[in-house]
Order: sequence, then structure tokens, then C-alpha cells
Amino acid sequence: MKICVTGSTGFIGKALCNQLLKDKHDILATSRYLNLSPIKTEENLKSVQVEDINIEKRWPEILSGVECVIHCAARAHIMNDNKADALTLYRKVNVEGTKKLAEQASIAGVKRLIFLSSIKVNGEQTKKSFCFKHTDIPSPEDAYGISKWEAEQVLSEISAKTGLEIVIIRPPLVYGPGVKGNFLRLLNLVIRNVPIPLATVDNCRSFIGIDNLVDLLIRCTDHPRASGQTFLVSDGEDLSTPDLIKKLASAMGKNKFLFPVPISLIKFIGHMVGKSSEVERLLSSLQIDSSLVYDKLGWRPPLNSDEGLLKMVKWYLHNR
Repeated sequence: MKICVTGSTGFIGKALCNQLLKDKHDILATSRYLNLSPIKTEENLKSVQVEDINIEKRWPEILSGVECVIHCAARAHIMNDNKADALTLYRKVNVEGTKKLAEQASIAGVKRLIFLSSIKVNGEQTKKSFCFKHTDIPSPEDAYGISKWEAEQVLSEISAKTGLEIVIIRPPLVYGPGVKGNFLRLLNLVIRNVPIPLATVDNCRSFIGIDNLVDLLIRCTDHPRASGQTFLVSDGEDLSTPDLIKKLASAMGKNKFLFPVPISLIKFIGHMVGKSSEVERLLSSLQIDSSLVYDKLGWRPPLNSDEGLLKMVKWYLHNR
């Protein structure tokens, strides 16, 4: 199958391209930065530079012969993105860019488009022991989540008009080799044996390893029951923040320096230093019900959380 991967030099796009190559697919890898090839040169890989997805006019030519597009390119979520025009900036790429790509993909004869959305479309947190479901009414709270939800709606409209098959994937926080952001910061804390004041945190959060997400994305490229579905996906093993830290420390062979501090004090300190959003994510729960993807596709995560976290830690230790 000839598959186009947008955002091919990103964390998810790069891992996806590598696995697609192993599976002997023909890959069209698009990225803003052509000089940052996602993988080693292969006969069945073609890289194309797309500087601005929103104004690109060559999509019908670029997508010639492509059967499926996996759309990973996006304006990424940024913590505390307080720019007055944040929603406008997110919409330009995540909504208008996605709309342009889908319309042109339909013209080019692409059969299916898989859209990498976000669990932030559902909301920011769940009550403990409650899960986000695919049937929930979307309730995004920030500019990034709103833009992803608007993009999903645009894709549904285009699908109804053109027949382009749409599959939507809403993952939680993704971890694995090459990870950045919060997970990388947490790894840096654990490796230095920095005491972490989160022993009293009693939450539960869903995550998904990069290998599991990539496996599902590839499953969705041609599965007949994936078309028209919105899948919420995770590793299927939810963890508290203290348990996550303990697993990372164990994988590194480090001691677990967790000590108790009142939650109210943690929140107050977070507010004082302008890190309320990051602190809230460490303290709150966010759980996902992945039963729809299990039922529709018969899919199960190939790696459990221990295996996925260990793989990430080995990468981190090798590259630090």
C-alpha cells in the first residue's frame, strides 16, 4: 500500500515511518523540514517538503497514487500557550490545514485519511474511576483541544460530501523512544534522584506507548471496520503519578525519592510559579475507555506499559 505520512519528522511520524518501512509499504513522507529525513534512505520512501500545510497547492500532485493518508502534522500543544491569538494560530494549521489536505486528498483519489487528534477533545480530566468514552459530548477546554475538535468536524463534513473515508484517533499522552515535553522532564528528574513531593497523589491516568499507537495507526489503514470511527486509545493499564515515577525509577535502577506534601500546597506553589497546568496534570486523573477499538478492530496493545516504559528508559539512558 502507498501511504502518505504528514509530519514525518515528528516524534510520532518518525516512528510510524520506520515501522511502515519494516512492513514493506511504499511511503510518501511529508514534512516542513526536508533536510531532517525521518529515516534512512530506502527505495520505497519518498520525502517531500511541505513548508505550510495551509497554503500548499501541490497536494493532488504530491498525493498521486496514495491510498491512505495518516495525518500527524499539527501545531503541537504547548503548555501555558497564553498568546492572545493562540486559537487563531492553532486553527490555521490544525483546522484549515487539515481541511485543505482532506479536500485535495479526495481530488487525488485517496481512499482513506487517518487523523491523529487528541483526548483533549473530550476534556482535561476525569473523576477517578470514570473514563472518557467515544460517545461523550466533546468538551475541549484550551485552544489546542478546540482546534482538534473543529478539525474532526470539518473532516466529517468533507467525508459526507466526497466519500473520503475518515478515521479519528484520540490518544492521551504518548511516550516512548524520542519523547519530549513532560515525559522527558520527568525522566530528567528521576535520573538525578531529585526528591519529588508527590507521594500523596492518588490519581489515575491513561497513557499510550509509541509502539502501541503506531501499531493501531497501521491497523487502521485498511481495516474495513475502521472507516467512520472515532477511537479513544491507551495502553489499557492506567497508572497513578507516583506509580509511574516508581516504574521509571525501577527501570533506571534508581531509588524512588517520593515524599508527602499536601495537595493544596502543591497547587499553591504551582500557581505562584505559573505552572498550574503542569501541576494539574500531575495531580488529576484522566482515564480512557478503549473498548470500541477492541470491539471494532479486534486490536490489543502489543506492548504492556512496563515493556513500553522500559524501552523508553533504555533509549533515554543511551542518548543522555
